[in-house]
Amino acid sequence: MFNFLGDIHYRIPAIILALTAHEFAHAYSAYMLGDPTARNMGRLTLNPMAHLDPVGFICLIIAGFGWAKPVPVNPYNFDTVDRKTGMLLTALAGPMSNIALCFLSVGVFFLTPTRVLLGVPLLYGFLNYFIWINAALAFFNLIPVPPLDGSKILFGLLPNRMDHIAYTLERYGFVVLMVLIMGRIPTLIISPLSRGLVSSFSQFFRFFT
Repeated sequence: MFNFLGDIHYRIPAIILALTAHEFAHAYSAYMLGDPTARNMGRLTLNPMAHLDPVGFICLIIAGFGWAKPVPVNPYNFDTVDRKTGMLLTALAGPMSNIALCFLSVGVFFLTPTRVLLGVPLLYGFLNYFIWINAALAFFNLIPVPPLDGSKILFGLLPNRMDHIAYTLERYGFVVLMVLIMGRIPTLIISPLSRGLVSSFSQFFRFFT
């Protein structure tokens, strides 16, 4: 468990980096598929100021639930895949970027000499929190309820004859998400998945230590 005031000095940069990578991945994926909308609006950048939503950022720090500015995507610009596949891939890029960062930070944690980690508490705290915030962001965003990325992934997998399900979820998704959050359902799902992911990555890097 993290102490809010004691951990704020590394919680903030960890959250900023995780959110920025997530949104940049959306923008880059869309651009690579032929949609320049995010680039034209200044979102194809690793500058955190282009992606952070002040209210969502503060909520994430304090309450553990927050958001960044949604990356604008125009699926009609995709020229290498169809619209549904393009939206699926663009949505998937965000959570995958957090999983990649989780993997890399677990690697740094295990491959850094223990004396260095213990001798630099700020580094130890940052890496530890960065690992878990990336795992949590990845799985939270994979929940298949609008406006989360998981809903766009789900819509991309559904056959066209089931598009009415997508329309219904889009209409009521935010209300459903709020109900789930108030019932702490995401925490019950995300916590074991995050532990499993971090444990798997840890087992992998233990072979090199």
